[in-house]
Amino acid sequence: MPLRLKKFIGTILIIVLVSVYAIVATTIATLTLSTAPWYVHLLYFLLTGVIWILPAMLIIRWMAGPRNV
Repeated sequence: MPLRLKKFIGTILIIVLVSVYAIVATTIATLTLSTAPWYVHLLYFLLTGVIWILPAMLIIRWMAGPRNV
């Protein structure tokens, strides 16, 4: 696959990943953390703010990987 096509597909995947992840994380927070103290909110949003990086790193690694011609 040409590198340019890999980068295009990877960019679309990252946009979809971040969008879906943000909606899911916010929905879970809204449904479960409504009565939780502030520090639980802080921990939840710190964790969910960092966890999305793991799948994004895999996509970026795939995008930058060796070309399979």
